[in-house]
Amino acid sequence: MDLILVITVLFSLFYLFQINKMTFALCQSREIPEEKQPKIYRTVNILVTILILSFYLEVLLKV
Repeated sequence: MDLILVITVLFSLFYLFQINKMTFALCQSREIPEEKQPKIYRTVNILVTILILSFYLEVLLKV
């Protein structure tokens, strides 16, 4: 069970980093004003965190 947690945390860190890189690229390509960017990052990060937590709970309950 601890191994699942470690793998999930490592995967999550990598995944969040990649999502933030893509969000940055989106903000640059759409020329989104800097005032709106923190709200976009916050929304994306919250939604991805919910997705990761639901993935972890699903895996945890199946094992």
